[in-house]
Amino acid sequence: MKTLLDVHTHTVASGHAFSTLQEMAAAASEKGLKLLGITEHAPGIPGTCSPIYFRNLHVVPRRIYGVELLLGAELNIIDYKGTIDLGEEYFPMLDIRIAGIHSLCYKPGTVEQNTLAVEGAIRNGHIDIISHPGDGTADLFFEPLVLAAKENGVLLEINNSSLNPYRHKEKARENNLEILRLCKHYEQPVILGSDAHISFSIADYRWLYPLLVETEFPEELILNDKPDVFKARLRRNREEMVV
Repeated sequence: MKTLLDVHTHTVASGHAFSTLQEMAAAASEKGLKLLGITEHAPGIPGTCSPIYFRNLHVVPRRIYGVELLLGAELNIIDYKGTIDLGEEYFPMLDIRIAGIHSLCYKPGTVEQNTLAVEGAIRNGHIDIISHPGDGTADLFFEPLVLAAKENGVLLEINNSSLNPYRHKEKARENNLEILRLCKHYEQPVILGSDAHISFSIADYRWLYPLLVETEFPEELILNDKPDVFKARLRRNREEMVV
């Protein structure tokens, strides 16, 4: 599989990342990517950009160094209903909308409560991807999430950063294996995410590749070599939201 896209990355605007938007685009071009998503952390993360940042995304060209850009946000799930920490009035300004649980913004509850929280975000009609559901920040039942994602046109991310041994996320490997097995069983596509916070890490999936091999995960269900298919999913999500 030739990687042509990475849609979960961060720049200095997120407060704890280390490369500029132009540096990220240049690195993506050097790596042969066709599509790069830059998804800054939403306001719940300390030190990130303020909401006005997202209002001004229209000034950024959507093609730099030959790479098409999707500019959006990684939103925070903040309660057991799946509430998101950025107002819906900002959603039309975002090319791509990722949502996930982060320990700084969410107090883990029971596995049932946590699962309802993520499912609520999946079903709100605005989210394209659930970020790092397998990282172990909150215990989850994965089967209902895979089914909800399939029903609502949402992708579950297999997050490379979560699997980096340096992160010490003890449950990440087994959780992501379970997600992959369920997605394979239900023929639900996945997206691989680098979660890059520096340009060198764009499209770096070294820690998750062994899981794809172990589960014999079908390449046809991985969208990282299919930019047109991925963009078509985004367009369909927007059309359904309008309806």
